[in-house]
Order: sequence, then structure tokens, then C-alpha cells
Amino acid sequence: MVGLSVASGSAAFLGGPAAASGPPASARAVTCRPVLGPVVLGPEDPRYVELTTRGYNGRFTGAPDVVHLVGSAGQAVRAVEEAARAGARVAVRSGGHCFEGFVDDPAVRVLIDVSEMAAVTYDPERRAFAVESGATLGRVYRTLYLGWGVTLPGGGCPSVGVGGHVAGGGYGALSRRYGLVVDHLYGVEVAVADRSGRGRLVTATRDSTGAERELWWAHTGGGGGNFGVVTRYLFRSPGAAGGPEGLLPRPPAAVRSVSVGWQWRDLDRAAFTRLLRAHGEWHRRHAGLDSPYAELSSGLTLGHRTSGRITADAALDADRPGSRELLDAFAAELTAAAGVPHTAATSTTPWLKSVLGGVQWPGGARFKSKSTLLRKPWNDRQIGVLHDHLGRGGEEFATAAVYLTFLGGRINAIHPDATAMPHRDCLFSAVHESLWGEEEQTERQMAWVRDLYRGLHADTGGVPVPNAANGGAYVNYPDTDLADPRWNTSEVPWSTLYHRGQYERLRRVKERWDPLDLFRHALGVRPPGRPPSG
Repeated sequence: MVGLSVASGSAAFLGGPAAASGPPASARAVTCRPVLGPVVLGPEDPRYVELTTRGYNGRFTGAPDVVHLVGSAGQAVRAVEEAARAGARVAVRSGGHCFEGFVDDPAVRVLIDVSEMAAVTYDPERRAFAVESGATLGRVYRTLYLGWGVTLPGGGCPSVGVGGHVAGGGYGALSRRYGLVVDHLYGVEVAVADRSGRGRLVTATRDSTGAERELWWAHTGGGGGNFGVVTRYLFRSPGAAGGPEGLLPRPPAAVRSVSVGWQWRDLDRAAFTRLLRAHGEWHRRHAGLDSPYAELSSGLTLGHRTSGRITADAALDADRPGSRELLDAFAAELTAAAGVPHTAATSTTPWLKSVLGGVQWPGGARFKSKSTLLRKPWNDRQIGVLHDHLGRGGEEFATAAVYLTFLGGRINAIHPDATAMPHRDCLFSAVHESLWGEEEQTERQMAWVRDLYRGLHADTGGVPVPNAANGGAYVNYPDTDLADPRWNTSEVPWSTLYHRGQYERLRRVKERWDPLDLFRHALGVRPPGRPPSG
């Protein structure tokens, strides 16, 4: 699961009948297709229910006074301006994949839904690909690849909206080869409101200076829901030259993969420990760009014992010389270490099919996810915690799991200050998750995942305090427990866990571009002098 879609925006173009009468003079008009809207809905409209009860996480339901379903940047600007004049708290929905209740929060009075703004085009004036931030990753991958043979190294869930995914950094199967999505972000268009409540559209790019460049920087990993409504993203890789076919990474034609599985019934504590030790050490050895596995994507799924299985998956470009032998060697090392029966399957899949067939989350289910960025593999104590906790509880925990994703490679080749994604020294991203259907299970399921997380981080106050072993947490996997002293006893604030040393810089951007603090949530960037959450 990848992607916080709490506040990322939408449209890319002005113009068309809906925008003809109102965008501010500072907005750049572009002739384009007709657009939807404006559509403004209140609770009395039957369409309101469709836009307020489709939440990604069934634990949360919002009740805004008004929903703006916007179809252009001009409409987004006007919606922001109306909210500013009313002093109303705003949230923005792109793909709607927020892990917490930042959008579906009863305190939100105005919801700006940008999901109908989903164009993916080439902008010759900017010499960049323009992606409206209501577009899903699946649409982006399909259009960029079929149209120009290029892609972005984003996440594996095709229904995630690019709005929040990009704002938080964005990683996926091609990131060890090409870096994060934000490493290819050239520009961002944002609908903002000034201190007087006047709305306008701002374009900030990698080439901007002063406050505009800081606004671009904040969208390279500072997280969604903080500064305004992103109306489109502009993508062009640094140093790219020539026509559109050379401006972004080219994906492999096909992906060769291996999946190795073990049954829980065959894994006693000793075998489980051997397997996880070997897995961690193997990835530590091959994290750098000098490894023959420099471009490998790899994941480990530790399902609950009642699910039956643990699975390690890895993939390489099928055209890479020796890819089959490299994957065979990877599987052989892990299976030898575990020393128990296993299954193994290999396949070769066209690249586009591989990404469009990614994880599809059952929207509306209740869940709780918690993030850790690991600089080192789990130690033996933590492996013991995982073994014991994944065997705790009955069938109701069959969908609980821990997911481990290999980082490093090109991700870690970028200086941590170059973008607002500071975690450029991590080996793994771990997601600890419980998923359930019925409300009456909530207390038990939440306790299960909280106890697991607290046990893993027992040495650092129950949370992954940045140190030699931990990098912190990933902002696209928000977890309000990190701001709660009942669950974070480390005295290290959530802002350090997510942003490390960059939070004060983000606060200055916030003060400049959202002086009215319209865009806020429980883990949002706060202007200087404001309380830590909104």
C-alpha cells in the first residue's frame, strides 16, 4: 500500500467554459478541453453521499458543509478563496487513499475533490509531462508508457492518486533503479490563498528562486494536506534533454520475478530467525549501486500465522544479462538459511501488465497501518517479537501482516537536503498492518498492531526514533499514534520521526504559502506559533 492522498490536488489547465469567468490574473490561461463543473454539493444533494462515504479507511467518516467537485485549476482557486473568506478548514481528496482520517474528519468544513481531474499530457511550453493530481498511478503508468515509452518510479497500487503520493515522496518497484518520484518532479502548480483570503495559482519549479522554489521543495516529500491544492505536477528528470521520449525514465520491456514461500507450520522460532537474519544480511550486502542487484526490487510479506504463509519476492529487468541466475541465487540463499520446505515460482511479465496488476485495496475496510524506516535489518530481539506476535490471536487476524520493502540504490544517492524526503540512508521500509471488517473488532485489532509496533521499538520509546538502526517513519503512511504520548513515550516529536531535521524549513514554507492555516490535519506542518496539531 502506498500513498497518502490527503491534500493533493487536481486540475492542470485553465480555460474551457467552467473557468472562463473567474481565474485570477496571476493564473496562466491555457486553451484546452472542456472541463467538468464547477459542481458544489451540500448534504441535501444525493450526490453528496457518494463523495463523503467512499472513504479508503472505514474507520473514518467526514461530514463537510460543502463538497467542491472541481474540474479545472480556476475552479480550485475559487474553492480555496471561498473557504478562506469563510475561515473554513479545508481538505483535498485525490485518490482518497489516506491511512488516517485527515480528509474524512468531522472538523473539515470544505472538501475539495479533484478526482475528476486526471489528464496526463505533454506540455511543450514547459518541456515536461503534466499530470493532473486527480490521476491515479495506473492511469499515469499507462498513458506515459503507451504514449511516449516512459514512466515514473512510483508505487504498486494502481488506484492511488498521484496527488498525495507525490507530495510525500513516492517510491515503488523502479525506485532502486531511478530514485523516488520526486527526484523527477520539475514543477508543481498550487492553488493557495494569501493572508487577505485572495486565491491564486502559483507555479513553482526546480528552476525557481526564493519562496517559489521553497514551495516546489516542500512538495518533494513534505507530505500532502499542508500548503494548498496542487492543480498539476510537472515531471522532467534532472539533466534530461531532447524530446518527450527522453525526459523521464524508460521502464523495462518485461520483468523477471521469483516468489519464494514458506508455510508457518514449518517455521519454528529457530527457522524463522535464520530466515530473517539471512534476508536482512543479504539485502544489507546488496543495497548499494555497486551491487549486481543494484536495480532489484524486493519485498517480504510476513503474514499472520493463521494466513499460513511467509513470502519473499524479487524482480529484475528481464533483459538484464544474468537476471535468471541472479534471482536463482537470491532464492537459494534464503531457502538454504531457513532449511525447511519451501515453494518457488518464477515468471516473466510485460512491464505495464506487471504494474497495472498491482495491489488493489478493498476500499472501505477498517485498518491501522504503522510505518518504520530501517537503516539496519531487524535484530534478534525484534525477530523474536515478530515471530511471537504474528502467531498471537486467532482467525480474525488472518489479514494482519508486516510488509518489508527494499530501499537503497538510487534512492540513497540523492543528498537528503535536495528534496523534502530526508530518509536517504534507509535499507527497508516496513509497514505493520491490521485489517478488519466489523466495528466490534476495532479495539482488538488496534491493540494487536499497536502492541507489535511498541514491542519492535521497545528500546526507543515505542517508536522508530532516528538512530543507527532506525530512520524514522514515512510521511505517506501517517499514524497519529506517533503524536500521542500514550504510544510515543520517546519524547521525540512526530515531526522528527517523519521529517527529521527538515521540519523547521517546512514550517517556514507553511507560514509563507498558507498563512491562514486553511490546510491542516493531525500530522500537518504547523506554522510557527501555532499548536502542534489542528
